[in-house]
Amino acid sequence: MLDTQLAERRASQPRHVTLLRRALRSWYRMHRLIREGLKFAAVGGMGYVVDIGLFNALLFSGGEGPLHDLPLVAKTISVTAATIVTYIGHRAWTFRHRTRIKHSRGYPLFFLFNGIGLGIALSCLWFSRYVLDLSGPLADNISANVVGLALGTLFRYWSYRTWIFPANARPTTRTSTDVPASSNAA
Repeated sequence: MLDTQLAERRASQPRHVTLLRRALRSWYRMHRLIREGLKFAAVGGMGYVVDIGLFNALLFSGGEGPLHDLPLVAKTISVTAATIVTYIGHRAWTFRHRTRIKHSRGYPLFFLFNGIGLGIALSCLWFSRYVLDLSGPLADNISANVVGLALGTLFRYWSYRTWIFPANARPTTRTSTDVPASSNAA
């Protein structure tokens, strides 16, 4: 009964009100995704600082860093450190509203997907260093920390939302038969 009254009221509204309502409904649906994306970017930014800072320290600190001749090892170490930082941030803040899976499943999946993201960044760095024969701070940072990281981030965002922090099950909608008998008396 309420549904038909609501439908009749909406049908009698001017077209601009209906369009506004649809626009607001669409915005509301996108709101959570936008907020989640901004949080993902903020946590990722912290991981990015850890990744780039450690990568450059290992590769170039004091002119030639301790891993100057081993850029792939330096990148692996820096991404591993950044992965630990981002897992904590994503679990505690970015995806806290989503379903929690067991740590015994979440950690391995998180590290697996970060390993794939690392592979994407390493392949860009490898291609730049060993195929294009480009080396030095600028070439290494562009290939690993701009191109590789951008591609890896797109993959990680999709995989985290899909596998590690899945969406909550949608609540079922109530029907008129679900209403308790005491409320029907009114």
